[in-house]
Amino acid sequence: MNTLTFTTEQAACMSAIACLEAKADYMALEQAIHNGLDAGLTVNQIKEVFSHLYAYTGFPRSLNALGTLQKVLEQRNAEGKTTIEGAEASPMPKNFDALKVGAEVQTKLSGRPFNYDFCPAEDYYLKAHLFGDIFARDVLTHAERELITVSALSGMDGVEPQLKAHVNGARNMGLTDEQLQAIPATLATKVGKNEAIRASKAISEVLGVEDELGLKAQNAVDLKSYWPMGKPNTDYAQYFIGHSYIAPMGGDMVNVTFEPGCRNNWHIHHGMVQVLVCVYGRGWYQEWGKPAVPLTEGTVIAIPEGVKHWHGAAKGSWMQHLTYHKDVREGASNEWLEPVSDEVYGKLK
Repeated sequence: MNTLTFTTEQAACMSAIACLEAKADYMALEQAIHNGLDAGLTVNQIKEVFSHLYAYTGFPRSLNALGTLQKVLEQRNAEGKTTIEGAEASPMPKNFDALKVGAEVQTKLSGRPFNYDFCPAEDYYLKAHLFGDIFARDVLTHAERELITVSALSGMDGVEPQLKAHVNGARNMGLTDEQLQAIPATLATKVGKNEAIRASKAISEVLGVEDELGLKAQNAVDLKSYWPMGKPNTDYAQYFIGHSYIAPMGGDMVNVTFEPGCRNNWHIHHGMVQVLVCVYGRGWYQEWGKPAVPLTEGTVIAIPEGVKHWHGAAKGSWMQHLTYHKDVREGASNEWLEPVSDEVYGKLK
C-alpha cells in the first residue's frame, strides 16, 4: 500500500485532476479527465479520487466532479473512445474494525499517535471514517491517496498547515522526495502558477531544500524582460546577497539576473577586463572609494583589471546585465571579498 502503481504520466494526471477538483474548475477538470483516461487511468481510479477528496474538499465539489466524469464518459462513448473501467474496491472483511484500522493508519501517516481531544467527534470521524473506511479501500494505495491529497490541498487557499502535514504524511506513506517534488512542476503546467507556488513552498519547507520554483514564480510577475532569466546561480550564491540567476548566451557571454535588492560582494578581476551591458531594469555599479554609478538599460561599464568593485540591482527593481571578459591573460582569476554592507547599499537611491 506504500508505493505508486501509476506511471509518471498517470501520476501527473492524477495531481492535475485532484487539484482542479479542489479549485472547482470543472471546465479544466473535464480536459484533465480526458487526459487521464488517455494515459491509462481507469474510470474507477478517477471515481475513487473524487470519493476520497470529499473528506478534504467537501461533498459539493466531490459530487460536481463525479458529474463531470459522467459527462466525459458520455462524450467518449459517443465518440467511440476507449476507456478502462478497472477493478472496484474489494469488500471489507466481516470483522473489519474501522476505528482500530484508522487509528493505525493515522499514526503511520502522522509519524506518531494523534488524538484530537479538543473535539472527540472530529477525532472519531478522522480515525474511523477517513483513515479507516476510506483509506482501507484498495482501488488506490496509501501513497496514491497522499499524492492526490497534497495536490488537492495545493489548490486551496488557507489550508497551509494541513498541506504541510500531508507532505510529511506522503513521505511516511511511501512517496519519494523526487515524486513529491514533481507535483509543483505538474501543477505549474497543468493547473496554474499559484497552485504550483503553494505546493512548492510546502514541499520545500518539509524537505529542507530551497524553494526554487516559488522564489522564481513569486517574483517573475515583476520581471517583464525579454531576456532569459536562466537558472539559480548556485555556484556563486555564497558571494551574493539575495538571489541571482545565470543564462549562458554563447561564447564567454552570460546574462545575469538580479532580483530586487540583490548584489554581489566586492571583488577584483585579476588579469582581465570585465564588461557589463545593462539590458533591463535598474541597478548600481561601484568602484572602491568612488560614488556608485546607476545601471540602466544601455549602460556599458568596462571594469579595469585589478579594480575592487561590486554591482547589483536597485532596491525596488530587477536588473539584468550581460557580462563578458576581454584582454584575458594567462592565470586570470576572480578574487571575492567582503559583502557590500547594508549601510553602504542603503544610502543608494
